[in-house]
Amino acid sequence: MKRTSLFIASFLLQLFSFAQTASRPSIAVGDIDANEVYFANAQQTLSDLVRMEINQMGTYELLDRYDMAFLAKRDSIKVSGCYSKICLIEIGQKLKVDKIMTGSVMTIGNSINVNLRLLDVNSEKIEKSHSIEFLKLHTELKAMIHITLNEMFGLPVDAEMKKTLTKRNDYENSVNNPYQLRLRSDGPRMGFTVFTGETATRLKESRSNGGFEAEATMFQFGYQFEKQYLNEGNFQALFEFIPMMTGLDQGLFIPSVTVMNGLRNNKNGWEFAFGPTFSLVTKSRGFYSPETNEWTLIKDTVQAPEGVDVINRLDSRGDLAIQAGFIFAAGKTFKSGKLNIPINAFIIPNNKGLRFGVSVGFNARDRNAYAQTK
Repeated sequence: MKRTSLFIASFLLQLFSFAQTASRPSIAVGDIDANEVYFANAQQTLSDLVRMEINQMGTYELLDRYDMAFLAKRDSIKVSGCYSKICLIEIGQKLKVDKIMTGSVMTIGNSINVNLRLLDVNSEKIEKSHSIEFLKLHTELKAMIHITLNEMFGLPVDAEMKKTLTKRNDYENSVNNPYQLRLRSDGPRMGFTVFTGETATRLKESRSNGGFEAEATMFQFGYQFEKQYLNEGNFQALFEFIPMMTGLDQGLFIPSVTVMNGLRNNKNGWEFAFGPTFSLVTKSRGFYSPETNEWTLIKDTVQAPEGVDVINRLDSRGDLAIQAGFIFAAGKTFKSGKLNIPINAFIIPNNKGLRFGVSVGFNARDRNAYAQTK
């Protein structure tokens, strides 16, 4: 009794499934026109993407690509390169399907226009047609076709996905550049800096005279933190915060903090930045003797003669003080796989002597891509 019941249930389920399949209209997908070669065999590949989406919808009985190729060969039907309504209706009649889908994926300037048409073979009319203009993101064609088809058939569409692929300012950084990714340069920094002029002279002097007995070229290292706050086209504006330590190779400890505002090209990695920099150094108050031009510290027992200027000057015998400056920097970020290698040159003008240097860094941080967030 149980076996008989199971058999009947199975038979009815298969019958229902067959009836449901038989009630669905049949559809074939023709070539999708493209004015750029997005893939090898672009038309066929785009047609396969449309077939995949239609098959997932479950609304139609889809004519498989291989069945379509077999019928075309057997009955001498030329299906390739057919885009006109008359041609497509004729193919649909020969393939004995109810509907036929075609369309185009065209690049126009910085946009990709996806246009899909559904033709009713029996009435020989265009039943549905839908077109959407997307950003020029060739790697997102599958998502573009998915969105266009769903809207075309009144199916739900991920509004955030559509907004990201159609609104220029919503696909963060790199939507509008060939990388399609946001270039990041956070990471360690190391390099050297060179002091010139009076500052270099003071560094080289003996400690008994208030110098530092150090070379004017010093090693420095630190870390760069950055935040992108604006992205448009190929460019991003960024805020950089860089704490550094200088002079450890000379037995000195000179901490500094630099805050910069910059502009970077995501396409080629070139960037330019500028902003204030603050160093912690030792300075003392003193004066230059009118007779000998020697530097003399102000002490309880030593005061400057009348009419002689008292100034603050770099001095190893002095007290800690903040020295401000303004930095200009430019550089380029090179890429090797997921490794970013930023190389930058900088210059800090000063009335006591120009300072310049070069720094290099690295990070293995993957850049954010829309495809990784889906």
